[in-house]
Amino acid sequence: MNKTQQQIGTLISGSLAEGFVMRLGSTVELEQIKTGKFVVVRGRSHTFFSIITDLKIEIARAEVAQFPPAQNSLLANVLQEYDMFASAFLRPMLMLSDSGQRMPVKTIPPHFSPVYEASHDDIATVFGDEKLDNTKYFSIGNPLDMDAPVCINLDKLTERSNGIFGKTGTGKTFITRLILAGLIKSEKAVNLVFDMHSEYGLQARQEGTEKAFVKGLKTLFPSKVAIFSLDAVSTRRRGSSPDVTIELTYDSISVEDVLGLQNELNLHATAVEAAYLIVAKHRKNWLKALLDCDGDLKDFAQSVGAHPESIAALYRKLKRIERLPFFTKNHTSNVVDQMIEYIDRGIHVIVEFGNYTSSFCYLLIANMITRKLHTAYIAKTEKFLGSQDKRDEPRKLLITIEEAHKFLNPTAAKQTIFGIIAREMRKYYVSLLVVDQRPSGIDAEVLSQIGTKFIAQLNDDNDIQAALTGVSGAQQLKTVLSTLDSKKQALVLGHAIAMPVVIKTREYDQKFYSAMAPITASTSTKKLVEELF
Repeated sequence: MNKTQQQIGTLISGSLAEGFVMRLGSTVELEQIKTGKFVVVRGRSHTFFSIITDLKIEIARAEVAQFPPAQNSLLANVLQEYDMFASAFLRPMLMLSDSGQRMPVKTIPPHFSPVYEASHDDIATVFGDEKLDNTKYFSIGNPLDMDAPVCINLDKLTERSNGIFGKTGTGKTFITRLILAGLIKSEKAVNLVFDMHSEYGLQARQEGTEKAFVKGLKTLFPSKVAIFSLDAVSTRRRGSSPDVTIELTYDSISVEDVLGLQNELNLHATAVEAAYLIVAKHRKNWLKALLDCDGDLKDFAQSVGAHPESIAALYRKLKRIERLPFFTKNHTSNVVDQMIEYIDRGIHVIVEFGNYTSSFCYLLIANMITRKLHTAYIAKTEKFLGSQDKRDEPRKLLITIEEAHKFLNPTAAKQTIFGIIAREMRKYYVSLLVVDQRPSGIDAEVLSQIGTKFIAQLNDDNDIQAALTGVSGAQQLKTVLSTLDSKKQALVLGHAIAMPVVIKTREYDQKFYSAMAPITASTSTKKLVEELF
């Protein structure tokens, strides 16, 4: 134990199922103790790392409450000393044996075990230390009321799909950009980001202000990030030429991509069945054949064996594709092949949509590209399993999608590529980073597969419940979530972090930019000299 650690209370009751109850020390200022605070219970042979989930003021004698004294009066001060006290409810998340072994909480400390504020050493013991291994650990912020870095384990982060949840304006984009920067810096995975509002590649507005701007990932890592743009004019207007201007052909759209638009376009099942009938006759040219039929819809329907009304509905809904200038009827270079070329070189890809920010466009493009990439990764994985040559092993690919509930709602998750990826648990080296303000709209099975969750403020009970799907002690954590600040606070829990913890997120500023800078030869030599001498 750190000699400077402040004891804030004493354990008076508790259980494994319901957590511990701590009586606050009489000298502790109650209003300085907050839900979500990280504390340490020192038992006889184990240390219990816990978070405060609730607070309660109590009176030893019930009769005192019948005639409450004025605040700060002499009587109040006397009663404060003997009859009034405060309790805090703790949720133990992890325990450490005297030998230093970390393990799940399987026992409880004895009566009157002291409770302390967590120290810097405690934080490093639980969450790892970026200074000792900056390729494995990445700091995402500090615990409440502390200046000590909380790290996530990047190796574990890239083993499963992950989620970032929070209502609009709580900093989801900020947290996402932070995590992506850590992954780029560490080279633990290659990222593909579907950047709907141009917030990740180049400069973007700083959260909470209309005037200040922050650096995008392309600006931070110029040689490690490539921008694929659907709107090259918009990209150039913001100060950079795209690495690749995206052009797509009609024959690159499959019926599976249209399935992802079912809710968005209000397509009935009969219209989807009609699409499959067109494919049966026209193969990969099915969409071109449909859009070229113009006024001959009845004859076209008869030629493929579909109901005319179903063909008419499909035609009306998909006709808008012709208004998207990046689609062409002529064959061009394969944009997915270009992406794979960049990904194989370890270069991260950001797909910018520019002014084409409709949900229709976002869903269509993301589904198309991801489906083709997934197919390519299956082939890569099978080749590696066959050769067992390390050189054939695919790079881990993390795909970031916003408005994730539109891709992963109960209907879409069962039909589209994103639901398949979420359920595969990185079987083919592909995982998701889902970003959403409405986790209740995401399929429950998908939510249960999410490894690590970063949860900012959520107001809706259904969203809170959904975000905590599959989490032990969810009821206590609901209270913690309900008390988060609206900005720069998040509850982090899951596979890549040792225990749930509330953090104030790391600043995305000049200091952060410097930390993301590549280690130069001189810097590396200097560090080696310091370690040796």
